[in-house]
Amino acid sequence: MSPLPSPVPFRGLTTAFATIAALLAVMWALQFWNLATGDSLLQHGITPRDTGELWPDLFTAQFLHTGFPHLIANTLGLAVLGFLAATRGAGRFAWVSLVIMVVGGLGIWLASPSGSITVGASGLVFGYFGYLLVRGFFDRRIRDVLLAFVLTAIFGWSMLWGALPTASGVSWQAHLGGFAGGVAAAYLFRRRPDAPARPSGGTPRAAAAGPRPLSEELKDLGLL
Repeated sequence: MSPLPSPVPFRGLTTAFATIAALLAVMWALQFWNLATGDSLLQHGITPRDTGELWPDLFTAQFLHTGFPHLIANTLGLAVLGFLAATRGAGRFAWVSLVIMVVGGLGIWLASPSGSITVGASGLVFGYFGYLLVRGFFDRRIRDVLLAFVLTAIFGWSMLWGALPTASGVSWQAHLGGFAGGVAAAYLFRRRPDAPARPSGGTPRAAAAGPRPLSEELKDLGLL
């Protein structure tokens, strides 16, 4: 009797589900903690043009929310778009998320009104949307391009509306900055063809196009 084959095609989906479940679990746990301590965690949001705690706040702000309605509003977008962004592996997803946090957080820091404190994961939601929207074009994968059209049809109008300064109490700076971070991440971690091999005769031999290992991409970018 031969052993059953391992369900490799579904391994990435399982990892993506576990990754997003863990991310959301952390956010919900922090919100319960924030509620129990009288919103004490909100001090770790992003304060525009304040360099004192800028770098840690770029990351902590994305995990904090002003209340459960705020968190609930971001949970669905994170669950859907984050899951799709995480199907390429937890490591790549982590780096993509870091780029979105830095670019989006700096956008908040530069453009938000003085005296405000910005928290919330909506920048990540817009970042994953931007990442998924252009990833297929950078990687030249027809499947991802088709996914981009589907996501545009489903989320496009609400994303466009959220990136405009149309409502008070909504950080369009976080949305626009997060989207820009997602596009930047798609470019930084795009699929690159391997360099052509050169046989002993001296004539380059074309190599099959394919994704490079993430470790090599990170070394090229100076991240490792």
